This record gives sequence, C-alpha cells and structure tokens, in this order.
Amino acid sequence: MHPASKTSIYLRHLRLDASLQKVEDMKPNVYVSPDLTGEIFLHYRITEKIGAGGMGEVYRVQDERLKRDAAIKILPEIFTDDRDRLARFDREATLLASLNHPNIGSIYGIEQAGTKRFLVLELVEGETLAQRLTLEPMSLDEALRISRQIADGLQVAHEKGIIHRDLKPANVKVTPEGRVKILDFGLAKAIGGIERKPDTSLAATLTGAATSAWQIVGTPGYMSPEQVRGTGLDQRTDIWAFGCLLFELLSGRRAFKGEGVSDTMAAVLQSEPDWKMLPAGTPSKIRELLQKCLQKDASRRLNNVKDVVATAAGFLQALDILGVVHGFHPFQIRRHGLY
Repeated sequence: MHPASKTSIYLRHLRLDASLQKVEDMKPNVYVSPDLTGEIFLHYRITEKIGAGGMGEVYRVQDERLKRDAAIKILPEIFTDDRDRLARFDREATLLASLNHPNIGSIYGIEQAGTKRFLVLELVEGETLAQRLTLEPMSLDEALRISRQIADGLQVAHEKGIIHRDLKPANVKVTPEGRVKILDFGLAKAIGGIERKPDTSLAATLTGAATSAWQIVGTPGYMSPEQVRGTGLDQRTDIWAFGCLLFELLSGRRAFKGEGVSDTMAAVLQSEPDWKMLPAGTPSKIRELLQKCLQKDASRRLNNVKDVVATAAGFLQALDILGVVHGFHPFQIRRHGLY
C-alpha cells in the first residue's frame, strides 16, 4: 500500500477514536481518588497535593527523619492489580535513580506503606514552562538559556540509553534561581540503540471501540510522528519534542495544534509549523536548528542532542559578549557570524 494511503487510513482511525472518546467523556467518573493531605506514610507527613497524572498523584511531604521537604508520587490503589502500570512505576524509579544531573529532578527512593507504593522525589520549587508561557513573551536570551539546560539534561539521559517520551512545558520547571529541571521520566524507557525492532508496547491501537486516543504514550502536540504511529522510538523522539518546545518558547505558540486530539495528531503527521510565528529577527541558525529538530522523517532529523547544546552555547556566548539580556539585535548577532 502507498504510504500516503496508509496515512489517510490512520487519520480516519484517529478521527473515529476521537468521536468515541467524546462518548466516553460523557460517562460519570466512577472513581475519585481521596486527598491524602495530613496522613503519614512511614516517616513522610503529607502536607499538600501538588499534582496528578497518568502515572500517579504527587504530594508535598515533610520527611520527619531527615527534616526536609520532598515530594512523593503515589500509584493509586485502584490500579495496583494492573501489572503494566506497576511495571512502569517500578521502571520510573530504576531509571530516575540512574540519572544524576542538575537539570533532572532527582529520586531519593521507592517505598511501600501498606498497600501504597510510592516514589520519594526531589521537591522542585518554581513554575513550569507551561505557567511561564502564559506570561510575557520570552527574549531570545531567556529561551536559549532554558533550552540549553533542557538539552544538557537530555544529553545525559540519552547517553544512558534513556528517552523521556513526554517532554513538554508542563514537565519542565524553572526554579527561583533560574535552574531548569526536567520532571517525570515516568514514560521513559531504556533503548538499545537506533537499529532495533519496533517497540510494540507503544503501539497505538486506534481501531477498537474501547480504545482512547489518550492511551497513546505521550502528549498530542509534542509527540513525534513515529510516536503518533506507534512505531519504534529512539532519542530522536525527544529531539522532536525539544524542537516543539523551543518553537513555543520563541513564538509563544505551539508548533502543532488542532481543535482536538485527532486534528493535532494529523497536524503532526501532515503539516509544517507556521514558521512566520517566530519573531522576525530570529537568527537563521536557530531557524535551521528548529527545522532539523522537526523533520518528520526521523532519518533526516537531528540525531544527537549534543548539536543542540553546541548551537545554543555559541549563541549564548555571543549574547554574553554583547551584553544582551532582555532582547537581541539581529544586526549585532550577524556581525559576530551567528546570524
């Protein structure tokens, strides 16, 4: 079958699944997880609920043994008989424990209290990039300093054979001191190299009536084309997501967005970002970097995040020399050979 025909059939499945999901969304929620604020698990006193997601709920806690604040991520009891979910939860602990870098949220341990299984994590203060993007536009300087730190963290993870799979603004925090922290490697999985068999555990089965588009691992709008299709992944899926993130930091708009999940996924597969949304003075080398990150064909995409680090470092050095902090002047950057 011709590739274009396969894509057309796949998009029809996406639209059908989105319609089915609207029906599912109308059903009442039969389970509401109770707020555990005030309870004590082992020596962790829960003080506040701070988040929830597909991999569990997150609470701020006081570690009464070490006298410090931390965060715990609890797997809901309703899913404790789900072997796949438990395996992902345990894998998150193992992967995070192997990552030690200032731009990656740390794990302190994995614990069990009665029927509750939970991770003990570094408590990262500050705002997420999703929150930051609702404020004033970012300067080139701020966007590059943030993206450089994200790339530094990804590089360490990729060198250990780990991909994030769900890099997005909500999974990146900036501390009050300006330190960037990548959060939630819960969807990450060790990879054995670029040449390998397809990862069937990620396959997006969109033809069954019980299937939800949200069961695909990742977040629509930041998922790579191969992630949308449910084919094999490697570090280049993170490079795609990084490109989406950098585009959004610079433009204030998402690179791929539709009216719904299926439209967004269709845009990822078929459409190009509206490059006109980038600031008029965006240096050509940054545009080229974005285009290399957002190649739909993974074989043509930037292969190594080291190239991102090098490009960002070069621009930041020039901006520091020029003393540019709150904006940039294209003519000045051009004179330094970076435009």
